[in-house]
Amino acid sequence: MPVYLDIATQLDNDVRNKYQAGDYLPSESQLALRFNVNRHTVRRAIDELVATGMVQRHQGKGNMVLRQPHDYYLHAGAHFTGNLLEQGSLPRSEVLQARVIIANSKIAERLNKPAESKVIHIRTFRKIDGIPRTVIDHYLSDTTWWVVLKYFNTGSLHQFINKELNIELQRKNTRLRAQMPTNEDCRLLQINSNIPILKIKTTNVIKGTNIVAEYSSSNTRSDVIELVMEH
Repeated sequence: MPVYLDIATQLDNDVRNKYQAGDYLPSESQLALRFNVNRHTVRRAIDELVATGMVQRHQGKGNMVLRQPHDYYLHAGAHFTGNLLEQGSLPRSEVLQARVIIANSKIAERLNKPAESKVIHIRTFRKIDGIPRTVIDHYLSDTTWWVVLKYFNTGSLHQFINKELNIELQRKNTRLRAQMPTNEDCRLLQINSNIPILKIKTTNVIKGTNIVAEYSSSNTRSDVIELVMEH
């Protein structure tokens, strides 16, 4: 392995484990002394970090560490809150809207319900460490849950369902694609119109059964999340 790539690997590990977003790396001269190489080699190593979005060069100031995306694992037991707490982040969720609606044909089909059936719709807005991350539309098939779910206002919806209804939901399938944000996406997620969002559609069943309990559709900032698919 070329020396500059070996240095880049070590700096990558430093950034992930020793620095916070907004911190600056030591100067190129200091790094050259640390690794016993010339500044040109250090510069090539830092080029690798710039190319992968780990750091950003600021003329006259140095190399600033950028905020890194959080891993989000896509597997049957994946949950937004649990995923992020395990990574040391502080997720927050609030309810923007909660109601019983008449499902359109698309939503009814996802929930295995007849067309124009009543379903529960809850829209949640989620942040990571105070930064807007995603807006999720949850559609739940069993309207008898409404007497309980109408009191949900913050935190993890799935944890609330588990605690209050003694029902555990499990991911059955996930579909995702990239798309450009709408004006509403830009306003809620505080992004520019040129930053793509991830459209993530998920079907959840009651654990241990094939009963579809929830269909959700989320618009997620692509710059603060990195999807990890386990095999």
